[in-house]
Amino acid sequence: MVVAGLIQSIGISKVKLYDADPKVLSAFANSNTEFIIGIGNENILNMRDTTKAQAWLRQNVQPYLPQTKITCITVGNEVFSSNDTALMSNLLPAMQSIHEALVSLGLDKQVIVSTAHSAAILGNSYPPSTGSFREDLAQYIQPLLNFHSQIKSPFLLNAYPFFAYKADPDGISLEYVLFQPNSGVTDPNTNLKYDNMLYAQIDSVYSAMKAMGHTDIDVTISETGWPSKGDSDEPGATIANAATYNGNLFQRTAMNQGTPLKPSLPIDVYVFALFNENLKPGPTSERNYGLFYPDGTPVYNIGSQRYLISSSWWSSSSSSSFSKMMIIAIQSGRRHTFTVETIGSNLVLHSCVARAMGTICS
Repeated sequence: MVVAGLIQSIGISKVKLYDADPKVLSAFANSNTEFIIGIGNENILNMRDTTKAQAWLRQNVQPYLPQTKITCITVGNEVFSSNDTALMSNLLPAMQSIHEALVSLGLDKQVIVSTAHSAAILGNSYPPSTGSFREDLAQYIQPLLNFHSQIKSPFLLNAYPFFAYKADPDGISLEYVLFQPNSGVTDPNTNLKYDNMLYAQIDSVYSAMKAMGHTDIDVTISETGWPSKGDSDEPGATIANAATYNGNLFQRTAMNQGTPLKPSLPIDVYVFALFNENLKPGPTSERNYGLFYPDGTPVYNIGSQRYLISSSWWSSSSSSSFSKMMIIAIQSGRRHTFTVETIGSNLVLHSCVARAMGTICS
């Protein structure tokens, strides 16, 4: 399976990695695909040292520019949900160090710095106008927002309406979380009407940032998705619902739709994930967020018709539906069990001891 060709054939324009795999970055040289690359939580402490930050950039970023379009570096993932106060304290200094290193190398105009957050950092999210961050995190989030404002980088949010539905399937409308027609929810303070949970979550973050004095930072959805399979206690985890969620989300993204609070500001959304991860631990849903099976067969159709399809879906006639698609994809690592190598300009995955590759290590 040639992943670079697959991604380009279905019109994916932006990819988010959780590392800076050189084989992946080399494979997409001279393509139109933009990359967010990542620095793992385990490396945050080292990145406080500007010399080490420069060395990391010289090894993982500089060699690939401008042929490969690296546009953002995420420092850590969901750090404020880790309960590791030392890690929380080191996050902003590490981000500042990476930014300073980018400036020193003359790369700060091409590459921005951010970090991704779980929605669990919100202390209140409903109604959206009363959104606020957890009080115990304010000491970390306030200076982080100031930094985002200073360097003009987005606030990255990992948002999964599936989790809310899973926790309360009787109290939350399935149509509301799947972007289907429903009566919606009206914010009593703003009279803004929400017809889906994801937009309400985004506006909750905007309200939380406003409460800390910032209306100048954009929100990007750095992860969202819906599992196609789950355990008996995971209601809603079906192929039909996954196809509906992602299909409707892609349609709204293609329309450059904004949220009720910011209707003129299109939302950047990264969908989790490109491939299912058959070895990932946890509930069944964790292994079934992919748009494709590990062998490259599509799990479901996410085009305008949204039905189960055959390999004919790979044809160029369907690719136009995905012109604005952004996706989380391709990371080699301990939970991925394909070897990855580059042959010519193509990224090729090779099966290794009958195991399979996924898309993300969380």
